[in-house]
Amino acid sequence: MDTVTRPRILVVGAGFAGVECVRRLERRLAPNEADLTLVTPFSYQLYLPLLPQVASGVLTPQSVALSLRRSEKYRTRIIPGGAIGVDLKSKVCVVRSVNGEIVNEPYDHIVLAPGSVTRTFDIPGLTDHAFGLKSLAEAAYLRDHVISQLDLADASHDPAERASRLQFVVVGGGYAGTETAACLQRLTHAAVKRYPRLDPGLIKWHLIDIAPKLMPELGEKLGRSAQEILTRRGIEISLGVSIAKAGAEEVTFTDGRTVPTRTLIWTAGVVASPLIATLDAETVRGRLAVNADMCLPGHDGVFALGDSAAVPDVAKGDDAVCPPTAQHALRQGRHVAENVIAALRGQPTRPYVHKDLGLVVDLGGTDAVSKPLGIELHGLPAQAVARGYHWSALRTGVAKTRVMTNWLLNAVAGDDFVRTGFQAHRPGSLRDFEYLDAYLTPEQVRQHVAEAGRAAR
Repeated sequence: MDTVTRPRILVVGAGFAGVECVRRLERRLAPNEADLTLVTPFSYQLYLPLLPQVASGVLTPQSVALSLRRSEKYRTRIIPGGAIGVDLKSKVCVVRSVNGEIVNEPYDHIVLAPGSVTRTFDIPGLTDHAFGLKSLAEAAYLRDHVISQLDLADASHDPAERASRLQFVVVGGGYAGTETAACLQRLTHAAVKRYPRLDPGLIKWHLIDIAPKLMPELGEKLGRSAQEILTRRGIEISLGVSIAKAGAEEVTFTDGRTVPTRTLIWTAGVVASPLIATLDAETVRGRLAVNADMCLPGHDGVFALGDSAAVPDVAKGDDAVCPPTAQHALRQGRHVAENVIAALRGQPTRPYVHKDLGLVVDLGGTDAVSKPLGIELHGLPAQAVARGYHWSALRTGVAKTRVMTNWLLNAVAGDDFVRTGFQAHRPGSLRDFEYLDAYLTPEQVRQHVAEAGRAAR
């Protein structure tokens, strides 16, 4: 009796791209057409653009973590773990499960959407002393840390220590860095009023970036408007400057200045997940080189998208690739699902084409700058567009309700400035939150797959 097996579709990553792909596959494929599997360390989709609001306490962590197990109608099997290698020849993905066991997951079609990790440089002390903002844990830790600096400054009798604890440095003038500096500055500005012994004038925020302009994607006018808003709030902006050295109690800038601080927040860009390096395939600036239909050239059934793939930007032409934004990831996820279905059914795949709908930057309160469909906005209209876009992009009604409730409650009642003591006795630097040493080399992947194959025989 012949056993007929269904094609196995493996999706790696539960970010915007991976989750959108899985949900579209579930809706468009009949249950007997394919088996769906999702590999992710956490069984939730993180709405990354709102992390600065989690760090500043405007939103609770749960409101931006959209559960993948909430609905009973979804049939995708979730493997709780991280993909640490892919053998394209054997069609096997190597997964380290949450209990530490390394298992091989075979596939017929694989969708690689592992996302990105924080981009760092060989700067002395950076990974030991800087805080990142790429995960829910980092956002929660950062909020605790910032509030604890006010508590420790209030308790200190040393003027130098007090001053250093009340200075904060954010590196990165893109969306993440700008929104982080803006939101956390509002947090400290409001919280210091509850500390009668602290001089509000001691609180200083520095936003630095090696680029000559703040958020150049916004254009000259809006970029300048955002800079003026931050400067008016007292945030010192230094462009054309980066970090030369990071220490536990001070940071040295490349222009020679030394700033006494206990808080260095690093948001200077991202790079593709280290998983991409295990494929031993062609890359473009670290991102996997794929065709316009998001297929990996020379490998049937392999698709890649999102932050880890250099997807050609057909709308712009030339050699442009799609930027690593949530907007592109969402649409690529839906599109690649259609291409996977086409491949399953022997139909031609289609190239991904999408024109940017615009950009939104939430600076907290009533401050924002937005550029929807090329229309430049700032102030309340921009804030309405920014929050409206984020709210509509949330995948579930429960998440939308939580986020809207948090926004309304924060607007009416403000913050309680509570710190939870999260990891109070452990460091929470970049080194502690991104497990970059977990990935295998291409040779280790092939060796592991071969050994598992021999053992199975």
